[in-house]
Amino acid sequence: MTDKTMTPMDVVGRLSSGMTLGIGGWGSRRKPMALVRALLRSEITDLTVVSYGGPDVGLLAAAGKIRKLVAAFATLDSIPLEPHFRAGRERGAFELTEIDEAMFMWGLHAAANRLPFLPVRAGIGSDVMRVNPDLRTVTSPYEDGEEFVAVPALRMDAALVHLNRADRFGNGQYLGPDPYFDDLFCEAADAAYLSCERIVETAELTKDAPPQSLLVSRHSVTGVVETPNGAHFTSCAPDYDRDEPFQKLYATTPWPEFSGRFLSGAAERDYQSAVRAWHKEQR
Repeated sequence: MTDKTMTPMDVVGRLSSGMTLGIGGWGSRRKPMALVRALLRSEITDLTVVSYGGPDVGLLAAAGKIRKLVAAFATLDSIPLEPHFRAGRERGAFELTEIDEAMFMWGLHAAANRLPFLPVRAGIGSDVMRVNPDLRTVTSPYEDGEEFVAVPALRMDAALVHLNRADRFGNGQYLGPDPYFDDLFCEAADAAYLSCERIVETAELTKDAPPQSLLVSRHSVTGVVETPNGAHFTSCAPDYDRDEPFQKLYATTPWPEFSGRFLSGAAERDYQSAVRAWHKEQR
């Protein structure tokens, strides 16, 4: 088996402007934020981003990295609407394809199974069809003749996900309450990069956890990155909760001020150091 360990900058070195990039997690939960921050430090731009959107979308939108966003929502969970996403959308900074959550999921399933589309009932009779005029419908070839939305495959050049544990070969484990479709993101992309809180030996992945927690298989992973606290400021249960005070700071601070203080360093350790310094000031 191949050792797939990388650094965040190794991952960014595999990406390029104009790519379609999937980002796992859900809202402000278990987002691969260390990899997103590495992307922010690069010259890469003109991205099509596919995401159940959270601060990953907000950060990339504020930095001008997104050309098109495909999403079911963009939220910080405890703050309903991602403010930097909203600001970018209001000024027309990027194109948006907004679809139903179920349609998004089946688009991932279609891509993971190398199908051009999958038929779903979600969206029929709703404004999703009106605001997405490129969507098509199909009729069942069987006796019922029911009409479905033909959800196109959400195929991606690369995907970024964050899990609790992984081995160096690309097997990834989640220990929290929800898989957040990260396995589908990896299977739907040409290349997938998995960051994790800790790299462990393969045997340790199932030592104290059920086999079902092994969410991502090595066959769908291109690279593995150990990034302790790498989902900050989103949650990564049970390792840590969302950093609510810092998320509120992010949501209420103008982008130039926020990026200047927390994202100007050359590496992830600079970000983590700046966050610790901010928390110390608040005591």
